[in-house]
Amino acid sequence: MIPLVLKFLTLDPTSQVLGKEPIVPLAILLLVILVIPILFERLRLPALVGLVCSGVVLGPSGWRLFEPETPIITFLSNIGLVYLMFITGLEFNIQLFRQQQSRSLVFGAFSFSIPLILGTLGGRFLDFGWHSSILMGCLLASHSLVAYPIISRLGVVNNKAVTMTMGATIFTDIGTLLILTVSIASFHGGAFSFAQLGTIVGWVIIYFLIVLVGFDWASKEFFRQSGDDEGNKFLCVLMSVFLSLVIAQLMGLEKIVGFFLAGLAVNEAIGEGPIKEKLVLIGSALFIPIFFIDLGLTIDLPAFFNGYSTIKLLLLIFVSLMSSKFMASVLAKLVYRYSWQETLTIWSLSIPLVGTTLAVALGGYRSGLLPVEVLNSVIILVVITATLGPWLTSLMAGGAVGLTCSSVVAAPIINLSEQPIESAHSNFTIVVPVQNPQTQKYLIEMAALLACQSQGKVLPLAIAHATAQMDAPQLDVAWQRSEKLLAKATEQSRILGAKAEPLLRIDDAFAPGICRAAREQKANLILMGWGKRTGLRARLLGNVIDNVFWAAHCPVAVARLVESPKRIQRILVPIENLITPTLTPVEFAQTLADANQSQITVLNICDRRTSSSQIAARRSHLSQLVSKLAVPNPPEIQIITHENAAQAILQAARLYDLVVLPFIRNRTSPGGLAIGDVTTELARQLTCSIIILGEPQQNHKLVLSKIAEVRSQESGVRSKTLL
Repeated sequence: MIPLVLKFLTLDPTSQVLGKEPIVPLAILLLVILVIPILFERLRLPALVGLVCSGVVLGPSGWRLFEPETPIITFLSNIGLVYLMFITGLEFNIQLFRQQQSRSLVFGAFSFSIPLILGTLGGRFLDFGWHSSILMGCLLASHSLVAYPIISRLGVVNNKAVTMTMGATIFTDIGTLLILTVSIASFHGGAFSFAQLGTIVGWVIIYFLIVLVGFDWASKEFFRQSGDDEGNKFLCVLMSVFLSLVIAQLMGLEKIVGFFLAGLAVNEAIGEGPIKEKLVLIGSALFIPIFFIDLGLTIDLPAFFNGYSTIKLLLLIFVSLMSSKFMASVLAKLVYRYSWQETLTIWSLSIPLVGTTLAVALGGYRSGLLPVEVLNSVIILVVITATLGPWLTSLMAGGAVGLTCSSVVAAPIINLSEQPIESAHSNFTIVVPVQNPQTQKYLIEMAALLACQSQGKVLPLAIAHATAQMDAPQLDVAWQRSEKLLAKATEQSRILGAKAEPLLRIDDAFAPGICRAAREQKANLILMGWGKRTGLRARLLGNVIDNVFWAAHCPVAVARLVESPKRIQRILVPIENLITPTLTPVEFAQTLADANQSQITVLNICDRRTSSSQIAARRSHLSQLVSKLAVPNPPEIQIITHENAAQAILQAARLYDLVVLPFIRNRTSPGGLAIGDVTTELARQLTCSIIILGEPQQNHKLVLSKIAEVRSQESGVRSKTLL
């Protein structure tokens, strides 16, 4: 036995274990993907930095557990690369680009052309050929919005300068991929001629038009015809991706470009919904992280640091990037008269290079246009810029109340439902699904409080799962159980003084049944209990709460109540940023507070570096926003400085009975990796009662503040009558 163990320990682990058992490297990769992003997020570093560093440690420069050309890793990495480009196109905010279309195009031209020129000159300085030099310029021309979570948290997303920078990404990405395609095609075409170049450019433009215009129209038409069938929509997206790839190969173009354009083409047709959620999750949870790990495997650190020419190359590319992006930002300042703070914010946002840059580097390396030294330098540059860019953004935009309060894209302060006040006052309807007896008591109590305060009604709803035969025993059992739950809920509502009308519905699934019933009854609010299924399985398969959030026509409140709602006296409403739509939780909390005579505190977290004058400006701005709610007992406003918003809210919540949080949909970073949000982190750690309030996609806002305004007017009339 001992000789066998000694023999096993003397074997080369890579060749004897990892080579024969493909499940072993896959298990190690999954462990790295699971642990490293969480660790680096806690260190406030991008997850892609941790994954690339993990590849370096596991590869030839570290423990030698993996080789760069391992078949299974290469296969999964290639899928990750094309998925990264697809998600880059899919995640692009076209609506945001249209808001600042002219400015985005102008800044995009600056941010694309200046780095392209400097990078090309740098390539010629290093004695590269024209094709390789132009491709080096392309490496610097695009930018990725790695710092989006930071500007979203700081509340400066609607600033015109920030919106312009975000919108410019589509121009820089398409321009970069266009030049990549033309460069590789002309390089493999033999001797250069202007006629050949014109032919290649013509074919590329035709291809772009076919995918961006033709596929966009076809996908929208198919989605319109297929209705709500998610399976058909999913297949339509896959068909678009593979058709774009086939057409690219027939034309002799780079397949990477096809995947990016396919994502851009189906972007508007998919919209925000479960289809996009699942498409993004598949890539961000597995394939894209493996791609970043594989990038780390290709880096040869000893050769990199031993060679002066490689370090000189990295420094040249880095200096060219920083200076060219700064020049583009200054030109935008001169054209649009931005302040220096806005200019530096634009500069910091345009520094990070991730998806498109890596695609260009790999495409150039595999086609023979770029040497391995350039590829290694670009990978290290991506790690540096993905860390430096967000840090600079937090410095430039952190505590920047001026960016939040001024130069903002015009939007109404409060955009509530257009429903008439009288109608809202008399017909306010709350639908309460009662499938779970454990949460039913407190849910009905909460709904009764809201209904009594708004002079509305409670609709307890039970869903009996449909069967093929309407006389099936399973349906009879479900029907009887639902009747018992409804009878109990109706009786409880009436004891609490609220008008109740039970609803019993047969439907194929719980979430669609809830949403359809709410729409049929013209509900103003859906109040649900907390679901137990979370994590990866819930995101892959979906759960009732997620699906109701996606499909509902009205606001949805998901409650985890640890005590009776009647005992709630102190309510905390954290506002992560100062963007107006986040005030909807304040409206909801105010109605509950009026019913219980409770006190509301609106909490805003800002960076520790924020000055006292900036804090005062934030307080004034937040007071103006809250005053628009027109409530008789305005909430208290509290602003604290802390480096971690989630930890600050957790500390403050110890003194409160209820925390009302906005629902934030799962999203990915521009690198294609899933990123967390404050709401998700808080929901896991808070021990008091929680309500997560989500709003529908089509801007049907909660009308509770209108009702509060009516009550205020009525109380004023009554007081005058008594006088």
